[in-house]
Parts: sequence; C-alpha cells; structure tokens
Amino acid sequence: MRVVFIGTGEIGVPTLEALLKSEHDVVGVVTQPDKPVGRTQQIEPPPIKKAQMDNAPNANPARTGRALSLPILQPAKIRDPQAIEQIRALVPDVIVVMAYAQILPRDVLEIPKIACLNLHASVLPRWRGAAPVQAAVAAGDRETGITVMYMDEGLDTGDILLRRKIDILPTDTGGSLHDRLAQIAPEALLESLQMLEKNSAPRIPQDNAHATYAAKLKREDGKIDWSEPAEVIERKIRAFNPWPGAFMPINNRNLKIFSASVVDLSGRPGEILRSEKELVIAAGKGALSLGEVQMEGKKRMSAREFLRGHAAMVRAAG
Repeated sequence: MRVVFIGTGEIGVPTLEALLKSEHDVVGVVTQPDKPVGRTQQIEPPPIKKAQMDNAPNANPARTGRALSLPILQPAKIRDPQAIEQIRALVPDVIVVMAYAQILPRDVLEIPKIACLNLHASVLPRWRGAAPVQAAVAAGDRETGITVMYMDEGLDTGDILLRRKIDILPTDTGGSLHDRLAQIAPEALLESLQMLEKNSAPRIPQDNAHATYAAKLKREDGKIDWSEPAEVIERKIRAFNPWPGAFMPINNRNLKIFSASVVDLSGRPGEILRSEKELVIAAGKGALSLGEVQMEGKKRMSAREFLRGHAAMVRAAG
C-alpha cells in the first residue's frame, strides 16, 4: 500500500524505519518545521527528519535510495490549503500518524483511499491527549500500550483497530516507558496494515464513559508539591524524567530530582528530616529519600555527593 507517515517525536522513529523496510511504499513524510533548540537556540530538524538524515548514508543501498528520495513536507500548519494539496498529490492508500502534535483537519483525514490511522501511546480510552506516557506512570497504572485507531476529528476518540499492551515496571520513568512503547509500535502498525489489506480489520468504538485525559505538560508542572503523599511524589518524579523534570526550589535555585525512594518517616510537608549522609524530605504522608539530583547550572550527582557541598544551604532551606 502507498503510505504517508505523519509524525514528529522520537517515539515514531522506529515505526517509520519499519515502514521503510516493509513491503509497503512510503510515498512521503510530514513533520514539523525545523526549530531552535536548547540554550544556543541552534536550528534543529525534528527527530523524524533527523533520523532519516542520520541513518540514510549508513543503510543498505536499496533502503538508502528509498529514504533519500522521500518527500519530507514541513508545513507550519497542516490545515493550510497548500499543505493539504501536497499530501493529496501523494495519493496515499493509508495515512499513518504518530506523535505529530497537530490535530488533522477533515480535509486531510479524507485524503487516504483506505484509512487514516493514529498510533497512540496508551490503552485507549485511558489517557487521551498529549502526555499519556507520563500520566500512566504518575497515576500508578500497572499497564499501558499502543493503540492503533481510525482517526476522526476528535482528540483520540476514533474507533480502535488494535491494541498492544505492556506492563509498567516499578522502576519505569517517563523516558524508559516511552522507549519501550516505541519498540512495540512497529509490529502493531504492520499487523494493522496487514488486516486492512485483507479487509479483516475491526472497528471497535471507544467507551467514552471510561475516558481519561492527559493534558500537555509544561515545565512548571514538574514543581513538587510536598503536601502530596510520598508515594504520589515518587511516581511523579519517575513520570517526569526526563520531561518536564521534577524539581524543588532551594535558595532561589531549582534542584532537579531524578529519583527518590519512599521512607517511613514523617514531618511537616517540605521539612528537611535528614541532611548529612542522605537527603530526606517530609511529604504529606511519609517522606522521600532523594536519589540522583542536579542543582541548576551544575552536573547531575547523587544526593550524598550534593550534600558534601551544599549541606548548609539545604539545612537553611529546611
């Protein structure tokens, strides 16, 4: 089948790579425009485009030619008439969308001959929206997965074609779970395309009564609220690693926290309970012993290493 892939984030890279190696004909890629990144504000391509630029020279000859010849469209807004006409000109049988970060208008949804599919990183209808991976870890869910669904004009509301589930590990961070989901997505998509070819693909309506929503995260969402129970905070620390990053202010600077463990101590929320060999902070219920931390502008280190140079500052803050 002729396939147009629409995506931006790292999570979609393995799926595009699998499509390029499959029997299907990838006739074009749509991704976000290049943009300034980091402190230097250097212009960088989005991960989907960068993966093609980086991998093509090292691939086998057949695949290299295929990757290099792919039209890569980068419209600022996919609803622009010119962008819609460019996609229509590719005459796709199927459009595949994964982590694109723009809502597709009806004019795009109606382009493919067979279907417009979205790969969403949750077991829908749980965690519709922009941050399903972090939401699942933060909520203490035991499993998540990839859902392949037929797209409609709603936000992750389309009928389900296929689901693939994985367990969420007690040590999973937002980053580690993201990477594991990225690895199971290609097989889910290729199986879905095979079912479409055989006219055996189901359409299972979502149960809207069980829908939950994972809003787009902002950097300030990572600020720790010490009035919450320690186990809730610990899950958020893992969920928000690497983005948006969990942090607490100390002496007008932010201390980023990458890991922590729940300990059976108590005190006023935010109170420093121990600050010598370990850094223990009271929560609304229980307390947390911090693992790896990073003071703003400094390198990442263990809490014990951090205390060697900042114990007095920590005690003053507590």
